Amino acid sequence: MNVAPLTASEGGTTAPTHVAIIMDGNGRWAQARGKIRSAGHRAGAESVRRALESALEQGVKYLTLFSFSSENWSRPKSEIADLMGLLRVYLKKEVGTLCEKDIRLRVIGDRSQLAPDIVVAIENAEQMTVSNTRLTLVLALSYGARDELVMAAKNLAAKVTAGTMRVEDIDTKAFNDELYTSDIPDPDLLIRTSGEQRISNFLLWQLAYTEFVFIDKHWPDFASEDLALAIKEFGRRERRFGTSHA
Repeated sequence: MNVAPLTASEGGTTAPTHVAIIMDGNGRWAQARGKIRSAGHRAGAESVRRALESALEQGVKYLTLFSFSSENWSRPKSEIADLMGLLRVYLKKEVGTLCEKDIRLRVIGDRSQLAPDIVVAIENAEQMTVSNTRLTLVLALSYGARDELVMAAKNLAAKVTAGTMRVEDIDTKAFNDELYTSDIPDPDLLIRTSGEQRISNFLLWQLAYTEFVFIDKHWPDFASEDLALAIKEFGRRERRFGTSHA
């Protein structure tokens, strides 16, 4: 899907409640500059800070970042080690900043594949920020939407088998209640960088009525104004949620 060119002076001003971002292009950004992939990931970490600041300025309440997919475990071990190292640093150094800015941290995904010390760091960061209310930062780590849907189906099947739920009681709400995001509103806006136009196994259930904006720049080049302009584009859209209008 293509979008019209954006300018800072046009478009709507109503901020979406929930923005999700597929942060794509770190490796290609590094390659284009003759650098190793880890340099792209480090530069991408700075873009996370810019996106977070911009989300606060724009009045966004939930910002979900696709940080590490279940498929990413197949990448070279050295690259995974670099990414996990960056995650450790973020969880250690940024929690204080999140508290100062009244930001809550949530992590969704399969934690069983993460190193024990990272799981502990995640739990500590979530607990330290649990009372923050200005914005919720959701990191999708070791996350795959198909795995999430299978998990939800298994949970419902187990309840039916145990006799705590009837098959006829399974509806969209019951299914949604089994997802990682059961207490988080669905994204209003999805942004993907690097020019790719696909969702790559990300929030397949939750994106049913989400507006998409694709940005033709790599994630490390993502600037605060890019989020602002994507929100302006969102403001120009007429959201119908499957309904028709005369």
